[in-house]
Amino acid sequence: MNSSVSTIIMFVAVMGLMYFMMIRPQKKQQQKRKEMMNQLKKGDQVITIGRLHGVVDSINDADQTVTLDCDGIFLTFDRSAIGRVVPAASAPEKTPTKSAVVEDSKIIEKTDDKSEEDIK
Repeated sequence: MNSSVSTIIMFVAVMGLMYFMMIRPQKKQQQKRKEMMNQLKKGDQVITIGRLHGVVDSINDADQTVTLDCDGIFLTFDRSAIGRVVPAASAPEKTPTKSAVVEDSKIIEKTDDKSEEDIK
């Protein structure tokens, strides 16, 4: 009788541990994803599950689809194809550009970076 009680207690403990280690975190992750999808709006930068980067152009709630603008190419995806929304703060910054200016037959390169003289 004593071994059957300890077996039941052990079984309940394993089930409780399994719930807190596997099931509960998965439910939290699903809830977080659902909230992200509900907050999706036009103009958001997103990455699809296929790693395609684009900007949300329109959302069709009836068909559960999203139209993305990928550098002028408009593609329609299921809402479930959205992998994540890129926060505005982590959007890639523009790299310094070089431009050539012609002055009195001389070509002068200008950059947005500091020159070596400014650093010294």
